[in-house]
Amino acid sequence: MAIENRLGLGFVRQPKSVLFGPGQRRQLGLIAKVHGRRALVVTDERMATTPEFLRMLSSLTEEGVASSVYAKTLPDLPRSNIVEAVSLFRGQQIDVVIGVGGGSCLDLAKAVAIVLANGGDVRDYYGEFRVPGPGLPIIAVPTTGGTGAEVTSIAVIFDAETNMKMAITDAYLEPAVAIIDPELTLTCPPGLTAATAADALSHLVEGFTARPKNPTPEDLATKIYVGKNRITDMFCVKGLELMNSALGRVVTNPLDIDARSDVMFAAYCAGMVINTTGTAGAHAIQSPIAAYSHASHGFGVGALLPYVMRFNLPYCTREFAEIGRILGVAKASGSEDEQARAGILRIEELLSAVGAPLELKSIGVKPEHFSQIATQALKASRLVLNNPAPMTIDNVTALLRRGYANDRTWWSDP
Repeated sequence: MAIENRLGLGFVRQPKSVLFGPGQRRQLGLIAKVHGRRALVVTDERMATTPEFLRMLSSLTEEGVASSVYAKTLPDLPRSNIVEAVSLFRGQQIDVVIGVGGGSCLDLAKAVAIVLANGGDVRDYYGEFRVPGPGLPIIAVPTTGGTGAEVTSIAVIFDAETNMKMAITDAYLEPAVAIIDPELTLTCPPGLTAATAADALSHLVEGFTARPKNPTPEDLATKIYVGKNRITDMFCVKGLELMNSALGRVVTNPLDIDARSDVMFAAYCAGMVINTTGTAGAHAIQSPIAAYSHASHGFGVGALLPYVMRFNLPYCTREFAEIGRILGVAKASGSEDEQARAGILRIEELLSAVGAPLELKSIGVKPEHFSQIATQALKASRLVLNNPAPMTIDNVTALLRRGYANDRTWWSDP
């Protein structure tokens, strides 16, 4: 039962400028001064002490841009980080916000930029298109190859009072500039490399198999996630090709700058996909899992992906077969279903190659959590509607049981 795939429309959201390549971080000062003379740079404690970061600050000074640094960003960006940063720098005439680091650092830059410009509390902006006006210009400098946050119009925030991850989705969050320098990933620890690679792979798979929606002009103006289309598919194909050839090389030799470049470019492609298409079932289910699991976001979606892919297979066999061909594992003589299954198995091989967990028990999910996870997952309506197979409490609970038992048999039509 393949989803109908009408891809006449092409549409994509993106930053105004993207610089990609080894050494491009050295352009930060020149780029920042176009946007003003006072920058707020947000990062984490580890990155703030590195020679690369200190040299980026120097490049700002050399170009006449004064900088203040907030270096307390925590993983799974807590709302408290945003509240503290806004309190410290409100009223200081900040012209541009620069995020340097992983997804949490970049999401912090986005959130701070809109709150400093528009006032209020970040909670005022949870949801879709609730930001009343432009934020401060954002320059995003990722140091991991996976989240895609450098090019997306979304910030994900953990709100401790609700014990949930909340999202701000709005075109006003789009960075003005993304500076993507693969040299910044050379010292990325193996575990972080694996988690971010799992995240990027899930973006590419969910983006390529998402429902095409043929959005109206009103949809394009009022919704962030408007379904797959011919432009997002182009980025999916390139990203999958690069992951397929480069991920193993990064594992074998983390200092291989060509492999790091290819993985980071694949992650950029994945970011371009989800910025328009959005994610789907794996991300919808992972969000409530975060309340029970010690695993990173990337490992959470990676552990779910084998079971979500099997759940979705009857509804997008054609797309999974194409993934099999892109990854070079689909036999020309095989049926479409056989080619699709080969593509799914290859995605699992790539996840396994970087050491990502492929079942839920190892990341702390327990059977007593299933009902609450399923209930909360269905509240992520934008993601649920993207998923090719219909998501219900019963289906999601069954998927969780399979993931817990590491049951990777093939589903019948759900």
